Amino acid sequence: MTFENTIEFAQRLDAQDKLNKYQDEFIFPKVNDKKVIYFTGNSLGLQPKRTKAYVDEVMEDWANLAVEGHFYAEKPWWDYHERFANPLSKVVGALPSEVTVMNTLTVNLHLLMVSFYRPTKTRYKIICEEKAFPSDQYMFQSQVHSHGYKTEDAIVEIKRRDGEHNIRTEDVLAKIEEVGDELALVLIGGVNYYTGQVFDMKTITAAGHKAGAYVGWDLAHAAGNIKMELHDWNVDFAAWCSYKYMNSGPGNASGCFVHDKHHQDADLPRFAGWWGHNKERRFKMEPTFDPVHGADGWQISNLPILSLAPYLASVEMFDEIGMDSIVEKRDLITSYLEFILQEIDKEVDSTFEIITPSSPVERASQLSVLLHGEGRSLFDFLMENGVITDWREPNVIRLAPVPLYTSFADIYEFGQILKRGILQVEK
Repeated sequence: MTFENTIEFAQRLDAQDKLNKYQDEFIFPKVNDKKVIYFTGNSLGLQPKRTKAYVDEVMEDWANLAVEGHFYAEKPWWDYHERFANPLSKVVGALPSEVTVMNTLTVNLHLLMVSFYRPTKTRYKIICEEKAFPSDQYMFQSQVHSHGYKTEDAIVEIKRRDGEHNIRTEDVLAKIEEVGDELALVLIGGVNYYTGQVFDMKTITAAGHKAGAYVGWDLAHAAGNIKMELHDWNVDFAAWCSYKYMNSGPGNASGCFVHDKHHQDADLPRFAGWWGHNKERRFKMEPTFDPVHGADGWQISNLPILSLAPYLASVEMFDEIGMDSIVEKRDLITSYLEFILQEIDKEVDSTFEIITPSSPVERASQLSVLLHGEGRSLFDFLMENGVITDWREPNVIRLAPVPLYTSFADIYEFGQILKRGILQVEK
């Protein structure tokens, strides 16, 4: 498609967009009494309007039924989480039995590492990407320390080549082969939070297994954003937050994936709790743990229903739309954003650089822009003029055009605001 930097062209794309109607499903903040252009769905998604009804339903059941809501609510609380299995499995490419919801992201990664980071005297190293999200870095450090290893000995980072912003798949594979028999676990962010790079999860997973290691993925920036086939890729485990592209609300519950090849493995250790116990016998209060055969068997405590309600609202919206439609618009609108950035760069002779890969296969709903000459003042201008975006030190702005609520007209208007901002900052 040949793009044009005009409002008329953007409006034509919106008229052809089958997801355009979903903008009305979300609540937008306002700046100067005008709906914002929201580019931070990679940090916190907007609130779906339907969310309130789901939360109100739980509040009403709590008020009218109290403890009996566990069994007699319209959506009984004791199996509330089971409503996520089918729709979430489609989002991440899994069997319904391989998916559950519980806790929050880093908590779940820690719990999953109890099962899948089993270091021995000779096989104890973890491979991760350079400058992983800080929470992952802290998790790795505390995990290896708990097993008696030093960070510098046990954690192996895959680095970017000099002068490059992204990590090459060939370098990941080479590092896996180099570590070889010492490798216990590969655990990488499926989409890098800083650059927006999408990793080749299928190829990397196969390489990790060939080396004799477990392979897991932090899908915080991938769930609801990219098409995945976790089951077919033979991924051992994964976890993701729900409040970014899946719009469930701040700090909300995490999703988990555990491949079904592990479900019957009685020797695989885990931290147990009563909500992971055999569902049919859970309330018999038996002394010996008998895990549910599925990802639910990794649950520990009963679920926070008030947190799950907004997530369920969003998950059911994703089920209506389907990941294929989301990915189709994602690729088009991200390409249009890239085009607008390049056009504005020509018009104002600026010096910013898109550090996200240009190939749609290697990127998703995010473009990270490195500002060589503008700095924080340009970010402040955007925010003051109704473009909600994200600043990362030292000088990167992350832009996430989310297919469910970003329009092509938003992209065009952003370009005009960006141009005004650059010209004003340069005065």
